[in-house]
Amino acid sequence: MKLDRIISNPNRMNGQPSIRNLRLTVRRVIELLATYPNREELRQEFPELEDEDIQQALIFASSYLSDACGGQSQRIIELPNRYETVV
Repeated sequence: MKLDRIISNPNRMNGQPSIRNLRLTVRRVIELLATYPNREELRQEFPELEDEDIQQALIFASSYLSDACGGQSQRIIELPNRYETVV
């Protein structure tokens, strides 16, 4: 599975997985989804955040939780080569 909108750069956001070149971590996007259940309100507050960004953040988080909880499927998430890989 390739998530081309999720990056990890040790020089940005303390190396946390982030969305594109935005200053939004995957964790923050998940928090925003809980805070703004209405996507229209979320889009008004964060117009730079696209639907594909949200989808990939959810996929990344669910894959991380599956692996962390001893999930049966082991997935490898590929990130762009120009950044460090997060496993």
